[in-house]
Amino acid sequence: MIRKLGFDDKDEVLDFLCVEAAFNLFLIGDIECYGFENENVVFWGSYDDVGKMNGVLLKFHENFIPYFRDSQFDTQEFRDIIGSDIEKRMISGKESIVSGFKDLLNSPKIKSTYFCELNTDEKLMLSKEKSEDRVKMAQPQDAKRVYDLLDKIDEFRDTDTNSVERIRHNIISGSGRVYYIEDSEGRLLTTAQTTAESSSAAMIVAVATLQEYRGKGLMSECLSRLCRDVLAENKTLCLFYDNQKAGSVYHRLGFETIGRWTIMIENKK
Repeated sequence: MIRKLGFDDKDEVLDFLCVEAAFNLFLIGDIECYGFENENVVFWGSYDDVGKMNGVLLKFHENFIPYFRDSQFDTQEFRDIIGSDIEKRMISGKESIVSGFKDLLNSPKIKSTYFCELNTDEKLMLSKEKSEDRVKMAQPQDAKRVYDLLDKIDEFRDTDTNSVERIRHNIISGSGRVYYIEDSEGRLLTTAQTTAESSSAAMIVAVATLQEYRGKGLMSECLSRLCRDVLAENKTLCLFYDNQKAGSVYHRLGFETIGRWTIMIENKK
């Protein structure tokens, strides 16, 4: 049986998701940030024959995230919901789960990444200058500047998740924060963000440095400051990577690989 979830289901669904809290950071974060009454966020719960929750499906805008733990889980009801949604554009989640939904998207572009976790600051870099002077936290009015930097990076250019509106919303809502380093003329050189922040975890995204300033330690410094501040709030940090060079930096700062995450984006052409 499957049904939409509401406020009265909050404790049950969080207990279910927190068994693998890192992998469910997006779902947990959206529950805490948006609740169950937001038009852009919909949760469904799947239940077994005795009424015990055994799966959760999230729709966030055009993205679906399915989650279950039992390898014998019957995905048909999840497939029916996703397959009938004309807005669907993306399916993401644990690689072992998402691979079973590939046929629901039209010739999808598939990106599989390493999924990492950080829960200690032991290996984080100390700022060479006063951290409060060199690494800054973005305010809502800085969203355009952050977007302009990301738009110069091939990996982030023209992606929905890095629009000016989404960046500004994350800052205002508290669901994310943005740190950056700028030059003497106010041009952003490097940036790192969190998203889907919950009371227990945060996802690192959009770590970017201008091409000509790479290899100078700016990214490590900015990311380290961000991670230290989040860890000081007793939150775990997670991130994805598929670039081995970037991965080596993350591991040097203390991130450990705990699995793989897959994103499948439908080809609308």
